Amino acid sequence: MSFVVKAVGILQQPATGVLLWNNTSVRNMATLKDISRRLKSVKSIQKITKSMKMVSAAKYAKAERELRAARSYGLSAKAFYDNLEVEKSDTPQKQVLIAATSDRGLCGAANSSIIKSIRTQLNEEKQNLEGTKVVAIGDKSRAGLARTHSANILLSVNEVGKRSVVFCDAAAIAQQLISSGFEFDSAEIVYNKFKSAIAYTTSRQKVLSNDTIAASKSIQVYDSTDADVLRSFQEYNLASVLYYTMKENATSEQSSRMTAMDNATKNAGELINKLTTYYNRTRQSVITTELIEIISGAAALEQKQ
Repeated sequence: MSFVVKAVGILQQPATGVLLWNNTSVRNMATLKDISRRLKSVKSIQKITKSMKMVSAAKYAKAERELRAARSYGLSAKAFYDNLEVEKSDTPQKQVLIAATSDRGLCGAANSSIIKSIRTQLNEEKQNLEGTKVVAIGDKSRAGLARTHSANILLSVNEVGKRSVVFCDAAAIAQQLISSGFEFDSAEIVYNKFKSAIAYTTSRQKVLSNDTIAASKSIQVYDSTDADVLRSFQEYNLASVLYYTMKENATSEQSSRMTAMDNATKNAGELINKLTTYYNRTRQSVITTELIEIISGAAALEQKQ
């Protein structure tokens, strides 16, 4: 019996004349190929996550600067709604839930926390479910709520997060909500309130309708508050609060994506180290096995001769 020595293994030539690969070498080489392919893919993923982290860091710095200027719009309108005295009604009220999410994912639980909060409220309000509508800002909220509460979606807005949110975007959404034909008593904007680069809280901001504001005792202390003035004031306040909350959510989204991509890059680095160690050990085992087989074959030939 003769042996043909190759770098990848040993070919044995049996009596039939058919060349067969050694089973151990084939198994080890397949394992090395799989590890090498996976190592290459993980390195590519690490490059992508690292690039996304850098892009998100630049967008986060810009969003945080713009948020400081946008807070002057929202905090004044927010204080108006928070301090307005409204009489509580026992009858079921029509309500609008505005989900301020984004079109893109890979930002941790920034979008899912908003969707979960709205879905929980809709499941609890089964008696007044028909009187509650949802305005989905962003594809993530529309896709997340369409599977379970598609009948409650009143409006759907997308392509808002492709560029920085401006006041015209909030004003257009507010105008669509007012002209939708659904006369609501109150609305709540569910958004992520930015706290720091690594923290945000899912918050709610209440918005009242024109009729609710007109019926309030607090608004009657002002002069010249006819129906046209109150309607214009309510539309501007709604746009201001929407602009403020969307800015808060955009900053939280970028900070969450930056953190998520940083964690993904670190996890990819740890996996690369483990795969590299495993690859080197497997390769060393293959080389050792092949050397033993070569020496054993050479020793068998010497004994026959």
